[in-house]
Amino acid sequence: MTKEKVFISEADQYLFAQGTHYDIYKKLGAHLSVEDGVQGVYFGVWAPNAAQVNVIGTFNEWNEESHPMQKLGEGGIWGLFIPGVEEGTMYKFLIYAKDGRKLYKADPFANYAEYRPGTASIVTDITGFDWRDSKWMEARDKKDMNKEPMAIYECHIGSFMKHPNNGTAEGFYNYREFADRIIEYLKEMKYTHVELMGIAEHPFDGSWGYQVTGYYAPTSRYGTPKDFMYLINELHKAGVGVILDWVPAHFATDAHGLAEFDGQCIFEHPDPRLGEHPEWGTKIFNYGKNEVKNFLVANALFWLREFHVDGIRVDAVASMLYLDYGKKEGEWLPNKFGGNKNLEAIEFFHHLNSVIRGTYPGFVTIAEESTAWPNVTSDIGGEGLGFSFKWNMGWMHDFCEYMKLDPLYRKGNHYAMTFAMSYNDSENYILPLSHDEVVHLKCSMVNKMPGYTADKYANLRVGYTYMFGHSGKKLLFMGQDFGQEREWSEERELDWYLLGEKLNQGVHTYVKELLELYRKYPAMYEIDNTWDGFEWMNADDAEHSTYCFVRKCSSSKNNLLFVLNMTPMKWENYTVPVPKKKKYKLLLNSDEERFGGWGNEIPAEIMAEKKPYHYKDYSISFDLPPYGAAVFLF
Repeated sequence: MTKEKVFISEADQYLFAQGTHYDIYKKLGAHLSVEDGVQGVYFGVWAPNAAQVNVIGTFNEWNEESHPMQKLGEGGIWGLFIPGVEEGTMYKFLIYAKDGRKLYKADPFANYAEYRPGTASIVTDITGFDWRDSKWMEARDKKDMNKEPMAIYECHIGSFMKHPNNGTAEGFYNYREFADRIIEYLKEMKYTHVELMGIAEHPFDGSWGYQVTGYYAPTSRYGTPKDFMYLINELHKAGVGVILDWVPAHFATDAHGLAEFDGQCIFEHPDPRLGEHPEWGTKIFNYGKNEVKNFLVANALFWLREFHVDGIRVDAVASMLYLDYGKKEGEWLPNKFGGNKNLEAIEFFHHLNSVIRGTYPGFVTIAEESTAWPNVTSDIGGEGLGFSFKWNMGWMHDFCEYMKLDPLYRKGNHYAMTFAMSYNDSENYILPLSHDEVVHLKCSMVNKMPGYTADKYANLRVGYTYMFGHSGKKLLFMGQDFGQEREWSEERELDWYLLGEKLNQGVHTYVKELLELYRKYPAMYEIDNTWDGFEWMNADDAEHSTYCFVRKCSSSKNNLLFVLNMTPMKWENYTVPVPKKKKYKLLLNSDEERFGGWGNEIPAEIMAEKKPYHYKDYSISFDLPPYGAAVFLF
């Protein structure tokens, strides 16, 4: 009789201790398996300081003594096969700390969790899903996303839309039902990607998923792991990419989670000056520890391999890079050179990006990084952190501050809308108008705008035109594309009824047309990170608060001219310098009545004349509507 293969081998333990076991999630956790011909579940957990670990659950009526685990080696991994345990069984690890405490912990590697407020882990099988997205996956791996269109719809599943028949007590759609709703919407609007907030299991809805307890489990609020696979499969079949928010910066302190997991700090740094965020009340991962780095890198690979996710947007990168981030004097420790850079977090990012992007070149890693840290985006293996893209928080801040201004004061802040191009070639940027900009009394996008109601919507249309014309990929949070008037709350659905209002329907139609233009014309996305793709025609007309620029593509055909008026004044016979003596064909006029505008017309075609203006030999002239945006093809 042949001996069954050891489930967690010495090689597994060795690689995990080295920080390079990228399949560790297939070993630790709870896995349906067979030993000596008997079906059951193998349980594995890392608890190096535990005096003893037992498995408790519905299978043994939560008996605390009946199923002690065995310590497998010096690395601190414990294992136990329990025959007869089936899928759907709830369980926890009972950890006896060396000081005598009993800790009831959820499984850090569980793939499914009890619906909150319950905190147990649930045995599940994530293998065997019938994926039908091979065409998408093969095409993705051949793409250079720097040269592809990326228009991202940032979405929070629980508050996108509530179930009309009360899917759950809170009205949540199941992942499968949500798939139908979201795909219909994304295809209609022509977004290329959806970014999903708060997918990893988390106890508190109000954290929006940014304080995680279950890094390896899609939240059970919306269904099972296979329901989530179904959602991604359907999105891919519809031609939509999926980006997940991913939170390696900190984790929740809930008693069943990772904090002081075996009675001591094994996931977080034991010194609170390195292991705690006083501002957020959370724990900071210990990036210098091999097993912790392994836990996180394998987690990113888990979502990529097992769920076919196309990218991760890494939350709060600045808080990882700076040891003093959000901390007062005495609350942080300098590095070995006396500085405030977290050298271990830097090395972690090098490791993460080299493993992921080196193996899966079509997968994108996106840094939400709010400082001037250099080379956040770079090729892997170099000095930079190795991310594919960085959120341009500077652009977002300048844009929002400018658009909030009374038009009278915009001329004094004209540079706010031109400044981002002065550093645009330093990184590969995404321009975000995210959920963070429409909460905590910051107002919705439309209510940031000055003026009467019609002015607000006109401002929004011209502002979005500037965003879509500007270099960089695009991200809009849900509701912003139809002028959601209330701030976002995770507790209620978007105000979809507003689509019955003329101004909201107008801005919705306008954003849809911007998205169609964006995907149709490579000039708007193909060259986003060098001056080869962008040229100012007139960046200096502060007196009229107008901006004119050209977007170019590699073929030199179908270039686009953007002309933007940020005032309520109509500028008659306004002169725009242009690069060539050609016909300029109008593609978009934001002041059309169907968009909610006042109906000022712009000629369908304008021939450039040899009238030098603002350093150019040719120019065109036309009446520029108030708060008007015009896009021309040439």
